[in-house]
Amino acid sequence: MKSTWIRLLAVVFSLALVAAACGSDTGTADTSGADDAAASLEAAQQAAEDAEARAAEAEDRAAEAEKAAEEAAMADDSEPAAAPASDRLVVTVSGPERSDAEAGALNAALEEFGNANGIAIVYKGSANWEADINIQLEAGSNPDISIFPQPGKLADFARDGRVLALPDEITEAVSANWTDSVMDFGNVDGTQFGVPNKNDLKSLVWYQPARFEAAGYTIPETLDELWALSDTMIADGNTPWCIGIESGQATGWAFTDWVEDMMLRTTTPENYDAWTTGELPFSSPEVTSAMETVLGEWNKPGAVFAAGGSIATTAFQANGEPLVNGDCMMHRQASFFSSFFPEGTPAADGTEGAVDVFYFPEGSTGRPVLGSGTLAGAFEDRPEVWAVMEYFGSPEYANARQVAQETLKRGDSETVVLSGFNTANLGADASLWHPLEQSFVGILQGAEVLRFDGSDLMPADVGAGTFWSEGTAMVNGDKSVADAAAAIDASWPS
Repeated sequence: MKSTWIRLLAVVFSLALVAAACGSDTGTADTSGADDAAASLEAAQQAAEDAEARAAEAEDRAAEAEKAAEEAAMADDSEPAAAPASDRLVVTVSGPERSDAEAGALNAALEEFGNANGIAIVYKGSANWEADINIQLEAGSNPDISIFPQPGKLADFARDGRVLALPDEITEAVSANWTDSVMDFGNVDGTQFGVPNKNDLKSLVWYQPARFEAAGYTIPETLDELWALSDTMIADGNTPWCIGIESGQATGWAFTDWVEDMMLRTTTPENYDAWTTGELPFSSPEVTSAMETVLGEWNKPGAVFAAGGSIATTAFQANGEPLVNGDCMMHRQASFFSSFFPEGTPAADGTEGAVDVFYFPEGSTGRPVLGSGTLAGAFEDRPEVWAVMEYFGSPEYANARQVAQETLKRGDSETVVLSGFNTANLGADASLWHPLEQSFVGILQGAEVLRFDGSDLMPADVGAGTFWSEGTAMVNGDKSVADAAAAIDASWPS
């Protein structure tokens, strides 16, 4: 990938020859809770310790890159060695992806670019990213770049002046690889702040075709048929659903996904849009009905297997193995969930035990589709930071990450597996993806109504705050739908 930023980076690299390490990843959950001196001191100490750890990690990764480059040069003198560790620029990146396959592939793709451009790029994933990024910014120990899973949080940061607008050159280069609708998720009030780097399809139900066939079950085409199938499974002694919504500080988001899919199927797209902007309150009949439908299905005796003992204490990623083991028949989750099936699980190839997906059935509003994605946002204005930002939006990044993630997921197995990484990047090499993952694009393209994850579009205090926490309270039975809806509405920024 060539751009003015890469050329400028070369100039800076030749002049500076310095390494900078910054950023931290704290475990503090909420800055508003640090309202006494002891808590403030503890947060500051933690931020300092984490900053030191990040710097050490950056140095270690740069040293590893140097060693690898020297070994490669010894094996092939025609290939230039990477810049020595002491001469490397450093770019730190944070985000929510943290599994061995996801974080490992992300780091591999970044390392490939970094080695070619004299940059040591360090990615650190956190289960508590939503809270950590706030703490890091308050402490002045922010990463150079962060991966935002919620456009709403990116928009909040943009309006508060906490994240940088993209330079025109970067916007132009990245826009060539994405449709306007995808780029728009990173556009705030007419200015581009986010670089798209991953896309997911959420309106999916994972299942094992062999188990369906053995039980005589057919794929439901409508929402009513899905609920009827669930009842039939219970009557047959089979558990319809594996469900878990625990996700650290983000606990509850899996419930909100169900509600969003239900909103798209039980009311109009216009009402969905009004809901995400606060015009249609949570206490409205449209929204409370959607939440009651989800809870009603989950609370049926025999309807749910929760590996962690309860839905709220079962990690969202802990539902792959139970599905493969036959503890449940279905799991509604996004396309990225293929990363969480046991190693070597075959995908949609007719093999015994293979997993496949079907479209979460339509309701009364046609064939809607719920999607999501992640966006890179920059906090520091340096040429090497913008170079990495541009790379995040490139086909080269998408291809490199896909190859690395599929390899990490496959391990030593010869079985073809799903990587769990999906992209709508127009320049990506589709042949690198499994046919099932290629079909996800077909579902997106055939959608009569396509909407982004609703909670991700809402202000962060709601979409990544009370909607999650009050939703968890509803799932636990600690609050009624009416009381939880009122609490969410009260939290909406005025």
